[in-house]
Amino acid sequence: MAKEKLYYKIGEACKVLDIQPYVLRYWETEFSVLSPSKSKSGQRVYSDTDFALIRRIKELLYEEGFTIAGAKKKLEGEIAARGAPKGSEQAADSDGQEIPEAAEAKARTATSAKERASDDGEALKAAAKQIDRLRSGAEKALSEARELLELLSS
Repeated sequence: MAKEKLYYKIGEACKVLDIQPYVLRYWETEFSVLSPSKSKSGQRVYSDTDFALIRRIKELLYEEGFTIAGAKKKLEGEIAARGAPKGSEQAADSDGQEIPEAAEAKARTATSAKERASDDGEALKAAAKQIDRLRSGAEKALSEARELLELLSS
């Protein structure tokens, strides 16, 4: 019987998780809690814990419709409340009752539709600013290229 691997390279992880490597690398820049180990050769390696975290991020973004900012807040709240992403054991006392601090933290981190809409608005504004910066940079590069062509043709 085949032994389970302890770590997976980015290509293997992406295949199992059904996401593209560039998406996973981007998520690593956005979600500070997602920080895979590196092999001796410097290649990213993902553990089962990383897989659980990536699955939760994917669920928040693709299934629950959160923005990156909203997903960050939600995930950070879940980790603070339970010490792990959704799907892990909830903090409970010996009688199985949820610990009040965990319940309070859970309630504080619940993201309402209104907060998500606000996050979406902020994300759209940030994206519009970035598009404007990119457009301005492209126009400047085009102008410089035209000047170079003019110099070369004369």
